[in-house]
Amino acid sequence: MYDDTTSLQQILDEDTRTGKFILTGSNNFLLQENISQSLSGRIAYLVLLPFSFSEVNAARATDVPVMLFKGLYPPLFDQPLEPVKWFPNYIRTYIERDVRQLKNITDLVTFEKFIRLCAGRTGQLLNMSSLAIETGVDSKTISAWISVLESSFILYRLQPHHKNFNKRVVKMPKLYFYDTGLLCSLLGIREPAQIPFHPLYGSIFENFVVSEVIKYRYNRGDYEPVFFWRDSLGHEIDIVIEKTSCLYPIEVKSGKTITPEYFKNLNYWLKLSGESKGAVIYSGNEAQFRSGGIEVLPWYQLENLQGFEHRA
Repeated sequence: MYDDTTSLQQILDEDTRTGKFILTGSNNFLLQENISQSLSGRIAYLVLLPFSFSEVNAARATDVPVMLFKGLYPPLFDQPLEPVKWFPNYIRTYIERDVRQLKNITDLVTFEKFIRLCAGRTGQLLNMSSLAIETGVDSKTISAWISVLESSFILYRLQPHHKNFNKRVVKMPKLYFYDTGLLCSLLGIREPAQIPFHPLYGSIFENFVVSEVIKYRYNRGDYEPVFFWRDSLGHEIDIVIEKTSCLYPIEVKSGKTITPEYFKNLNYWLKLSGESKGAVIYSGNEAQFRSGGIEVLPWYQLENLQGFEHRA
């Protein structure tokens, strides 16, 4: 990699061929810090997240707890590594190597406590004041640390959809991890059998679906915004994909048996918004198409969502 981006800019200006250089970095924040020239108009950014589930090609051979526990970081698929050992080392390396290089982070013990507290809030509204009190730092520090974790592709803030349909809506984002294996490790889960009985099982499964939707978007260069929606009365849609001419809602359910409860919020939102299609993703195995434009898909068929198609 060229350290002198001024020289790199000169080469790119003199040669119009594309794809000559690949500049890589495991940390987006540090990569930006070390590039002295913006190279505007000369580069394209590609975000390479952990594998999507379709990339590991093991959908029907893997049950939900095993999938959530192992996660989708590449080293766990091309090497004989145990997640229960690999993730703690990854966390320690990340904190001691990457975080130590970032500005204004000197208390690494408190920072690690902060990450674990974030894990306990996965799928929840991000209340920085509450998180600051439990971590023992101020809200500005929490905001800065959240940005560090986002730049490092550890955390993702799912923003609330702005459209209120004449209802008061929640304006705080929700917090998710890019990988459920890392999330499970931070939660102290040491084997897949613990997951179905964990108090955050539903949130962990929801985290998986949200992260897969985000990966789908990045992997295809598809930057349609993704949101959630919740009003002041507690009606909520877990994921809202904003398309060119419509909104596509997705409900996530960790149960294996389809029940009428799965469709309660979805039907409410479709009637309120005037949209005609939506989906439920759940941990069972049966795919269905329901009246009212609602499709029900197993977790391993997520890529078949109509909401991913480039059409209204």
